[in-house]
Amino acid sequence: MNMQTSGVMAPPPARDMADTGLNVVMMRDIMLKTMFRTNKEEISELVRVLCLPSRVVQELIDAARDQGLVEATGTLHAGSSGEMGFRLTDGGKARALDALSQSEYYGAMPVPMEVYAKQVKRQSIRNIQMTRNQLTGAMGHLVLPDELLDHLGPAVGSGRSILMYGPPGNGKSSISNGIRDALGDKIYVPRAIEYAGQVITVYDPIVHSAAEEQVDDPDSLRRTSNRYDLRYVLCERPTVITGGELTIDMLNLVYNATSRTYQAPLQLKSTGGVFIVDDLGRQAEPPQALINRWIVPLEENKDILALQSGEKFEVPFDTLVIFSTNFHPNEIFDKAALRRIFFKIKIDGPSQEDFLKIFAMVARKKNIALDEATLVHLLKKKYPTIDNIYANYQPIFLIDQMLAICDFEGIQPQMTPELIDRAWANMFVREEHIEH
Repeated sequence: MNMQTSGVMAPPPARDMADTGLNVVMMRDIMLKTMFRTNKEEISELVRVLCLPSRVVQELIDAARDQGLVEATGTLHAGSSGEMGFRLTDGGKARALDALSQSEYYGAMPVPMEVYAKQVKRQSIRNIQMTRNQLTGAMGHLVLPDELLDHLGPAVGSGRSILMYGPPGNGKSSISNGIRDALGDKIYVPRAIEYAGQVITVYDPIVHSAAEEQVDDPDSLRRTSNRYDLRYVLCERPTVITGGELTIDMLNLVYNATSRTYQAPLQLKSTGGVFIVDDLGRQAEPPQALINRWIVPLEENKDILALQSGEKFEVPFDTLVIFSTNFHPNEIFDKAALRRIFFKIKIDGPSQEDFLKIFAMVARKKNIALDEATLVHLLKKKYPTIDNIYANYQPIFLIDQMLAICDFEGIQPQMTPELIDRAWANMFVREEHIEH
């Protein structure tokens, strides 16, 4: 069954218990734990919480009844549904408690790792077609030289790693975000995955923005929720942005000893999307150590994670990794590491012409009239003091400063050479010795 949403092939829903790919005892225990923790008694409620089709939940309930773990409440529930209710027997409660002592995980059934790996291939970041129009559309708010887009386009379209380097304040972070916005399509993210009987939660509302859920009309003849496996959430391609706080530990499985459950590390949550390492070189770990951690994933499209037991296993690695640094690459990496980063793109400060374009664009946005005498003063008197080195952040900084001064002085928003001098004084700190 070939179902497609947003151009990506959807994971088909399970037709029966065997179709889920999960061990029957594990499924039964997750259902018992869910009934114990949530007090859900109707099939339709369990369908929503377990994210399984009703026929599969019915199969699970029937199997649990045969084992004396679940019993019918004997009454049809009041209200519009008129459904039969089910509850745990004493044996079912004991089994649920025993299962909870091994792992607190309950709710959505996980997707087996090998099944998930197939879905990752169907929606790979390497399958996306990136056009110049898409990229310029997403970067429309930035003034970028054409040759920069010439380099960026093929880099993004390949889904391979990118290193952006250059002086601070020139929009490396904004460009990274623009790349994310240019992707534009949606993929299926599993709520949880299963490996060797262990459940690893993946879907994270902070990282993943879910697309609008389609709610079924009970009177409708066509039920939309049967179109794909609801153990997945349809999301925008994910983006994880980390900065100076990134440590190698954050790239390992996160184990919660109290609930005895695992949470996926950041790079697994970003599968099918973008992982941005901003400000490389500001982390506690040396940049070389961070890159060494990524070498196998970047080269082999797979990552190696470890369970508490020490057992290592493979997970798919399908992520566009963008490293961004204010250092020259040769200062922070050896040649072997640099060779493994597919694209290296220098993001420099703007030319005087582009600086003026950005200045005019910001002024228009902030409703402040351009003043020729002020611009001449800025370019002829101020910039020569810093060797005429322009940066993309400076127009917005200077204009915001002038607006703040006008506000304080109680005058109309305007730009004058005197206001530029006051704004400029805040942009740089004077070199001086301070006695302690």
